[in-house]
Amino acid sequence: MSTEPPVVSSPDAPPVTLAFDLGGTKLAAALVAIDRVLERRVLTTRREAGPGGWVETMTDIAGGWRGRFGDVGVAVTGLVMEGRWSALNEATLGIGDGYPLVEALERRTGRRVHALNDAQAAAWGEYRFGAGRGRDFVFLTVSTGVGGGVVLGGELLRGHGGLAGHVGQIPSGEPPAPLEDGVGGRWIGEAASAAGRDVDARAVFAAAADGEAWAERIVSLSATRLARLCETLQAVLDPELVVVGGGVGLAEGYLARAERALAPRSARLRPTLVRAALGTNGGLLGIADLVRRRRHDNSDTEASAGRVR
Repeated sequence: MSTEPPVVSSPDAPPVTLAFDLGGTKLAAALVAIDRVLERRVLTTRREAGPGGWVETMTDIAGGWRGRFGDVGVAVTGLVMEGRWSALNEATLGIGDGYPLVEALERRTGRRVHALNDAQAAAWGEYRFGAGRGRDFVFLTVSTGVGGGVVLGGELLRGHGGLAGHVGQIPSGEPPAPLEDGVGGRWIGEAASAAGRDVDARAVFAAAADGEAWAERIVSLSATRLARLCETLQAVLDPELVVVGGGVGLAEGYLARAERALAPRSARLRPTLVRAALGTNGGLLGIADLVRRRRHDNSDTEASAGRVR
């Protein structure tokens, strides 16, 4: 028998979900009630800890909010299939293959757990509450790596897991690297190092803003490569919008550089880029909403604002 205390709330209060968003740079946790983040914590991802260590951290956070939430939602970088978590690009976050994420968290928290790729969760958040509300769109997160999600006709397309960063390749090295290895924050830092500057992506953006040519070259190349990805997705899916989020994607001037790279294209084929409206809360709000719908319908296939498959 579980010793977890009951969730304490008034009869009229919306259900509270504990939501996690784990990427290559940060672990965010929040108590979410529909479209409101009630409380939020952000920790740096300890990359060396591995899946067991990250689950332990989530368990510790859950213990601090004991009795204040119902079900748990987890948005993570990488592949999530039938509750098991794997990495496609170990350089983004070294997960291994088939870690039983849902089982491990359910055992530790005593709550039902729903897990999803972080970019797909953020796409749903932007559809429900943000820049893509009620629209057909592609969501791209440019952070440590590059991920994506698609909402068409009110449906979140699941596929194999938000792997927009693997649509296309960087034609250098052998074998060629996935696109995200020449776009995301990890690559920006590596490119700075190759240019003789031992700084992270944030410092590269600051240097570009100060007019330093080496930094501008790096940031512009990343944005141009993202623009090519947007063109490809536009040609295949023809969305109304491409919503761009993530720490790199939302950095000052990044979207404008991508739009300049797209300017020569025919208006008929040029994607419309917009900033994500939910910022760093997109994944948290998205996974919490999916959990709430699953709890209400006992399924994640039907919802009042759309169906998730």
